[in-house]
Amino acid sequence: MTKKLKHFCMLGLIFLGLILPGQAAPAADQIVNVALPEFTVKLNGQTVDNQYRRYPMLVYKDITYFPMTWYDCRLLGLETEWTQAGGLRIFRNRVTSAYDSYQTDKKNNVRYQAGIPSYPITVNGTNLDNTGEEYPFLSFNNITYFPLTWRFAHDEFGWDYKWNGETGLSVSSRNPQVETVELPSYAWENDVAYHEGYYYFVETVGNINKVYRKQENKTTQELVYTYEVSTFYGFNNRLTFELRDGQLWFFYHMGGAVMGSDVYCRVNTDGQATIEQSGYLDFIYTPLGTLRINQFEAPYGNNLLLIPVGQEYEAGKSVGDPGLLYGWRRVVTGTSHGYTPSRTTTVVDNYIYVLASSPQEENNVNRVCRIDMNTNETINLTESSVRDFKIINHKLYYVKESDGLLYSAKPDGTEKQRISDQAVAKEQGWYDEIDGLVFYTRESEGGNRLFLALPEKEDEQILPEAVLKVARMKEKIVCQLASGEDYGLKVLDKEGDLFLAVAKEVSDIKVYRDRILMKAADKSIKEIKIR
Repeated sequence: MTKKLKHFCMLGLIFLGLILPGQAAPAADQIVNVALPEFTVKLNGQTVDNQYRRYPMLVYKDITYFPMTWYDCRLLGLETEWTQAGGLRIFRNRVTSAYDSYQTDKKNNVRYQAGIPSYPITVNGTNLDNTGEEYPFLSFNNITYFPLTWRFAHDEFGWDYKWNGETGLSVSSRNPQVETVELPSYAWENDVAYHEGYYYFVETVGNINKVYRKQENKTTQELVYTYEVSTFYGFNNRLTFELRDGQLWFFYHMGGAVMGSDVYCRVNTDGQATIEQSGYLDFIYTPLGTLRINQFEAPYGNNLLLIPVGQEYEAGKSVGDPGLLYGWRRVVTGTSHGYTPSRTTTVVDNYIYVLASSPQEENNVNRVCRIDMNTNETINLTESSVRDFKIINHKLYYVKESDGLLYSAKPDGTEKQRISDQAVAKEQGWYDEIDGLVFYTRESEGGNRLFLALPEKEDEQILPEAVLKVARMKEKIVCQLASGEDYGLKVLDKEGDLFLAVAKEVSDIKVYRDRILMKAADKSIKEIKIR
């Protein structure tokens, strides 16, 4: 082997690590001399500041060593387990993390001493004789360090690495990466979206909200929309992005609670937003026109209006039974009751599926109603009150008010059957069907839990952690986990098996086709692209 090639193979070797959970690493039997690298090291594109890092990279016998901290391991797709009896287990798994600098204000020395631990070490199920290894694991600053040799980096973990005398050492893993979206710091304060190659975000200047967009991999930003914020009567500068039929919209509130209105804007292909709807309402664009569900502060019946294509509000015609109240959910509190707007209205094949109540009939409230937009034929699909409903894969799914269980039926209301064993959670409850399997969340101590409905067996809890938010991502399920869990986010495949676990807590998530946007604890916007 040439001297140059030997230098490449030895310096281009690095490995990663973990803080042993709950305890420091056992004392080492043998002490050796180590040094900080004199060359640049990059991990998945992140430059490691070894001079001020609490757990710096080390060099021993011309081999680069990697600190096995919790986040460093997961950054490169590894998990670790430590037990007193079994020692340290290292294995490749479906995990990832944003880079953590472990920054300190104390400059490191150039040279240190490290130990060679004698406790058991297992890599991908293979036991190692660490004391007999040419490049053994090391222990430094109560952290286990791993040598990046071809045997481990390439053969065991499938990493790519490059060595260059000028640029130093670069290590890349193949697990999905958590990347920081280059947006202004103020973007974290309001809602953020991604759509068709652009990031959308909001800047508040005084009482003015400015909506911007920035093209992916570009630095310049474009002004999309500006409006004056209404801050009286308890309203704030909050703006919310949403997707409607594949188009990006946002909405905000103007004015007071009674005399004000919600404003809905559509972002057009030229990057400019226009006001399309305003008021207290829900709306759906259909081939026959715009279906408007009026939801004014004082609920009243006969509130479904179909406005023909190309015409104004005044040309709208009443739809459904004029004696029913549509798009509201009747809520009973103690001995009184009231109504709250429902956003469940759906149009499929010129049929309107909507929550309906009769203000005059106590036993005819919160029913799923189907209206034929061509004939105006109106039928009840459920005999009892429901809390929520969805049309999924040409099926009607609904949650009964009486027992909280999930049921399904054909779109015409026939062939009803119970789906879940447990009640669907009331707060932040979620359910969906993916490739014939039904998933839902139920209330539990410490937060909601995710379950898989099993027709012939007891429903199965598929995540041990509490979930704050669940979103559908094509054939995957994205779960934002509760604060205090080991991971902040987990992605499951269509069968409920783990696809990816993401370390570090997140405060909010949004899903857009192939990517997940996350608000991180450091007030940055992160993203993961799922291919």
